[in-house]
Amino acid sequence: MNDPISTFKLFGLTFNIGNMVSVTVAAVFVFLFVFICSRKLQVIPSGKQNLLEMIVDFTNGIVNTSVEGAKAKVYGLFAFVLFLFIFISNQMGLLFQIDYNGVAYVKSPTSDPIVALTLAAITLAWAHFAGVSKLGFKGYFSSTYLKPFKLWLPLNVFEELANFLTLGLRLYGNIFAGELLLGLLSGVALKYGIVAYVPTMLGALLWEAFSIFIGSVQAFVFVTLTFVYISQKIQPEE
Repeated sequence: MNDPISTFKLFGLTFNIGNMVSVTVAAVFVFLFVFICSRKLQVIPSGKQNLLEMIVDFTNGIVNTSVEGAKAKVYGLFAFVLFLFIFISNQMGLLFQIDYNGVAYVKSPTSDPIVALTLAAITLAWAHFAGVSKLGFKGYFSSTYLKPFKLWLPLNVFEELANFLTLGLRLYGNIFAGELLLGLLSGVALKYGIVAYVPTMLGALLWEAFSIFIGSVQAFVFVTLTFVYISQKIQPEE
Protein backbone atom coordinates (compact mmCIF):
# COMPACT_ATOMS: atom_id res chain seq x y z
CA MET A 1 0.00 0.00 0.00
CA ASN A 2 3.05 2.28 0.24
CA ASP A 3 3.97 1.83 -3.42
CA PRO A 4 4.54 5.10 -5.32
CA ILE A 5 1.56 6.41 -7.27
CA SER A 6 1.04 9.01 -9.96
CA THR A 7 -1.83 11.47 -9.44
CA PHE A 8 -3.32 14.65 -10.82
CA LYS A 9 -5.88 17.09 -9.46
CA LEU A 10 -9.05 18.28 -11.15
CA PHE A 11 -11.69 20.51 -9.54
CA GLY A 12 -10.03 19.93 -6.17
CA LEU A 13 -10.20 16.15 -6.46
CA THR A 14 -7.13 13.90 -6.61
CA PHE A 15 -7.15 11.15 -9.24
CA ASN A 16 -4.89 8.09 -9.27
CA ILE A 17 -3.64 7.66 -12.85
CA GLY A 18 -2.65 4.02 -12.30
CA ASN A 19 -6.15 3.14 -11.10
CA MET A 20 -7.75 4.97 -14.01
CA VAL A 21 -5.56 3.22 -16.57
CA SER A 22 -6.05 -0.22 -14.96
CA VAL A 23 -9.82 0.14 -14.75
CA THR A 24 -9.95 1.30 -18.38
CA VAL A 25 -7.81 -1.65 -19.52
CA ALA A 26 -10.06 -4.09 -17.62
CA ALA A 27 -13.17 -2.51 -19.19
CA VAL A 28 -11.62 -2.81 -22.65
CA PHE A 29 -10.87 -6.49 -22.03
CA VAL A 30 -14.48 -7.06 -20.99
CA PHE A 31 -15.73 -5.32 -24.14
CA LEU A 32 -13.37 -7.23 -26.42
CA PHE A 33 -14.26 -10.56 -24.83
CA VAL A 34 -18.00 -10.00 -25.26
CA PHE A 35 -17.56 -8.50 -28.73
CA ILE A 36 -15.46 -11.41 -30.01
CA CYS A 37 -17.64 -14.10 -28.43
CA SER A 38 -20.89 -12.58 -29.71
CA ARG A 39 -19.94 -12.42 -33.40
CA LYS A 40 -21.86 -14.71 -35.76
CA LEU A 41 -24.32 -16.05 -33.20
CA GLN A 42 -25.95 -19.36 -34.07
CA VAL A 43 -29.10 -21.15 -32.94
CA ILE A 44 -26.96 -24.13 -31.92
CA PRO A 45 -24.02 -22.52 -30.10
CA SER A 46 -20.45 -23.73 -30.38
CA GLY A 47 -16.97 -22.58 -29.46
CA LYS A 48 -16.75 -19.04 -28.13
CA GLN A 49 -20.53 -18.59 -28.19
CA ASN A 50 -20.80 -21.59 -25.87
CA LEU A 51 -18.39 -19.93 -23.45
CA LEU A 52 -20.35 -16.68 -23.50
CA GLU A 53 -23.66 -18.44 -22.92
CA MET A 54 -22.17 -20.48 -20.08
CA ILE A 55 -21.16 -17.27 -18.30
CA VAL A 56 -24.59 -15.72 -18.93
CA ASP A 57 -26.31 -18.83 -17.53
CA PHE A 58 -23.93 -18.82 -14.55
CA THR A 59 -24.60 -15.18 -13.64
CA ASN A 60 -28.34 -15.59 -14.26
CA GLY A 61 -28.22 -18.49 -11.83
CA ILE A 62 -26.67 -16.23 -9.18
CA VAL A 63 -29.45 -13.69 -9.65
CA ASN A 64 -32.23 -16.30 -9.64
CA THR A 65 -30.92 -17.75 -6.38
CA SER A 66 -31.52 -14.45 -4.58
CA VAL A 67 -34.19 -12.58 -6.55
CA GLU A 68 -37.59 -14.07 -7.20
CA GLY A 69 -39.45 -14.49 -10.48
CA ALA A 70 -39.69 -11.78 -13.11
CA LYS A 71 -37.66 -9.33 -11.02
CA ALA A 72 -34.55 -11.42 -11.70
CA LYS A 73 -34.58 -10.58 -15.42
CA VAL A 74 -34.02 -6.90 -14.65
CA TYR A 75 -30.64 -7.62 -13.08
CA GLY A 76 -29.25 -10.23 -15.48
CA LEU A 77 -27.11 -7.84 -17.54
CA PHE A 78 -25.76 -6.09 -14.44
CA ALA A 79 -24.73 -9.41 -12.89
CA PHE A 80 -23.04 -10.53 -16.12
CA VAL A 81 -21.01 -7.32 -16.58
CA LEU A 82 -20.14 -7.06 -12.88
CA PHE A 83 -18.88 -10.65 -12.73
CA LEU A 84 -16.82 -10.32 -15.92
CA PHE A 85 -15.29 -7.01 -14.86
CA ILE A 86 -14.29 -8.24 -11.39
CA PHE A 87 -13.03 -11.58 -12.72
CA ILE A 88 -10.81 -9.92 -15.33
CA SER A 89 -9.69 -7.24 -12.87
CA ASN A 90 -8.69 -9.89 -10.34
CA GLN A 91 -6.55 -11.77 -12.86
CA MET A 92 -4.84 -8.84 -14.60
CA GLY A 93 -2.06 -8.29 -12.07
CA LEU A 94 -1.27 -12.01 -11.96
CA LEU A 95 -0.78 -12.22 -15.72
CA PHE A 96 1.04 -8.94 -16.38
CA GLN A 97 1.90 -5.57 -14.87
CA ILE A 98 3.23 -2.44 -16.53
CA ASP A 99 5.46 -0.20 -14.40
CA TYR A 100 7.13 3.08 -15.29
CA ASN A 101 9.56 4.84 -12.95
CA GLY A 102 8.45 2.55 -10.16
CA VAL A 103 4.75 3.37 -10.61
CA ALA A 104 2.36 0.56 -11.58
CA TYR A 105 0.11 1.89 -14.35
CA VAL A 106 -1.43 -1.47 -15.26
CA LYS A 107 -2.21 -3.98 -12.50
CA SER A 108 -5.23 -5.63 -10.93
CA PRO A 109 -7.59 -2.70 -10.26
CA THR A 110 -9.15 -4.62 -7.38
CA SER A 111 -5.78 -4.82 -5.58
CA ASP A 112 -6.36 -1.15 -4.67
CA PRO A 113 -8.78 -0.51 -1.77
CA ILE A 114 -10.22 2.59 -3.45
CA VAL A 115 -11.34 0.60 -6.51
CA ALA A 116 -12.68 -2.32 -4.44
CA LEU A 117 -14.62 0.00 -2.11
CA THR A 118 -15.93 1.98 -5.09
CA LEU A 119 -17.34 -1.23 -6.58
CA ALA A 120 -18.93 -2.01 -3.22
CA ALA A 121 -20.40 1.50 -3.03
CA ILE A 122 -21.85 1.23 -6.56
CA THR A 123 -23.49 -2.14 -5.96
CA LEU A 124 -24.91 -1.20 -2.56
CA ALA A 125 -26.16 2.14 -3.92
CA TRP A 126 -28.00 0.15 -6.60
CA ALA A 127 -29.47 -2.08 -3.86
CA HIS A 128 -30.81 0.94 -1.96
CA PHE A 129 -32.11 2.53 -5.17
CA ALA A 130 -33.89 -0.73 -6.05
CA GLY A 131 -35.46 -0.79 -2.59
CA VAL A 132 -36.78 2.77 -2.89
CA SER A 133 -38.06 2.11 -6.43
CA LYS A 134 -39.89 -1.05 -5.36
CA LEU A 135 -41.26 -0.07 -1.94
CA GLY A 136 -41.24 3.73 -1.98
CA PHE A 137 -39.01 5.65 0.41
CA LYS A 138 -41.24 5.10 3.44
CA GLY A 139 -41.53 1.35 2.90
CA TYR A 140 -37.82 1.05 2.10
CA PHE A 141 -36.76 3.00 5.20
CA SER A 142 -39.09 1.03 7.45
CA SER A 143 -38.04 -2.39 6.16
CA THR A 144 -34.33 -1.55 6.09
CA TYR A 145 -33.80 0.46 9.29
CA LEU A 146 -36.83 -0.03 11.57
CA LYS A 147 -37.11 -3.84 11.60
CA PRO A 148 -37.59 -5.78 13.78
CA PHE A 149 -38.00 -2.80 16.16
CA LYS A 150 -37.65 0.97 15.77
CA LEU A 151 -34.94 0.93 18.44
CA TRP A 152 -32.86 -1.19 16.03
CA LEU A 153 -32.19 1.89 13.87
CA PRO A 154 -28.56 2.49 15.07
CA LEU A 155 -27.69 -1.20 14.66
CA ASN A 156 -29.22 -1.34 11.19
CA VAL A 157 -27.28 1.76 10.12
CA PHE A 158 -24.09 0.15 11.44
CA GLU A 159 -24.94 -3.06 9.56
CA GLU A 160 -25.23 -1.14 6.27
CA LEU A 161 -21.81 0.42 6.88
CA ALA A 162 -20.37 -3.00 7.76
CA ASN A 163 -21.81 -4.49 4.55
CA PHE A 164 -20.05 -1.79 2.53
CA LEU A 165 -16.70 -2.29 4.24
CA THR A 166 -16.71 -6.09 4.26
CA LEU A 167 -17.85 -6.34 0.62
CA GLY A 168 -15.07 -4.08 -0.61
CA LEU A 169 -12.25 -5.00 1.76
CA ARG A 170 -12.77 -8.76 1.33
CA LEU A 171 -12.21 -8.36 -2.41
CA TYR A 172 -9.25 -6.03 -1.97
CA GLY A 173 -7.56 -8.12 0.72
CA ASN A 174 -7.59 -11.36 -1.24
CA ILE A 175 -6.30 -9.84 -4.49
CA PHE A 176 -3.71 -7.62 -2.82
CA ALA A 177 -2.34 -10.52 -0.77
CA GLY A 178 -1.95 -12.68 -3.88
CA GLU A 179 -0.03 -10.03 -5.76
CA LEU A 180 2.08 -9.15 -2.71
CA LEU A 181 3.31 -12.71 -2.22
CA LEU A 182 4.09 -13.07 -5.93
CA GLY A 183 6.14 -9.89 -5.71
CA LEU A 184 8.03 -11.18 -2.68
CA LEU A 185 8.83 -14.47 -4.40
CA SER A 186 10.08 -12.63 -7.49
CA GLY A 187 12.21 -10.40 -5.28
CA VAL A 188 13.82 -13.42 -3.59
CA ALA A 189 14.65 -14.95 -6.98
CA LEU A 190 16.29 -11.75 -8.21
CA LYS A 191 18.19 -11.20 -4.97
CA TYR A 192 19.68 -14.66 -4.48
CA GLY A 193 20.18 -15.60 -8.12
CA ILE A 194 20.19 -19.07 -9.65
CA VAL A 195 20.26 -20.86 -6.27
CA ALA A 196 16.85 -19.49 -5.34
CA TYR A 197 15.45 -19.13 -8.85
CA VAL A 198 14.10 -22.65 -9.36
CA PRO A 199 12.33 -23.12 -5.97
CA THR A 200 10.93 -19.57 -5.90
CA MET A 201 9.67 -19.76 -9.48
CA LEU A 202 8.03 -23.11 -8.74
CA GLY A 203 6.43 -21.57 -5.66
CA ALA A 204 5.35 -18.56 -7.71
CA LEU A 205 3.69 -20.75 -10.34
CA LEU A 206 1.81 -22.72 -7.69
CA TRP A 207 0.74 -19.54 -5.91
CA GLU A 208 -0.31 -17.91 -9.18
CA ALA A 209 -2.54 -20.90 -9.98
CA PHE A 210 -4.04 -20.67 -6.50
CA SER A 211 -4.50 -16.90 -6.86
CA ILE A 212 -6.36 -17.38 -10.15
CA PHE A 213 -8.73 -19.71 -8.30
CA ILE A 214 -9.11 -17.21 -5.45
CA GLY A 215 -9.75 -14.38 -7.92
CA SER A 216 -12.50 -16.43 -9.56
CA VAL A 217 -14.07 -17.27 -6.21
CA GLN A 218 -13.96 -13.62 -5.11
CA ALA A 219 -15.75 -12.52 -8.29
CA PHE A 220 -18.46 -15.11 -7.56
CA VAL A 221 -18.72 -14.11 -3.88
CA PHE A 222 -18.92 -10.39 -4.70
CA VAL A 223 -21.73 -10.84 -7.23
CA THR A 224 -23.58 -13.29 -4.98
CA LEU A 225 -23.48 -10.92 -2.00
CA THR A 226 -24.52 -8.02 -4.23
CA PHE A 227 -27.75 -9.79 -5.10
CA VAL A 228 -28.30 -10.96 -1.56
CA TYR A 229 -28.25 -7.28 -0.54
CA ILE A 230 -30.50 -6.30 -3.45
CA SER A 231 -33.00 -9.04 -2.56
CA GLN A 232 -33.06 -7.83 1.05
CA LYS A 233 -34.06 -4.36 -0.15
CA ILE A 234 -36.75 -5.37 -2.65
CA GLN A 235 -38.05 -8.47 -0.84
CA PRO A 236 -38.02 -7.52 2.85
CA GLU A 237 -38.83 -10.17 5.42
CA GLU A 238 -42.20 -9.88 7.06
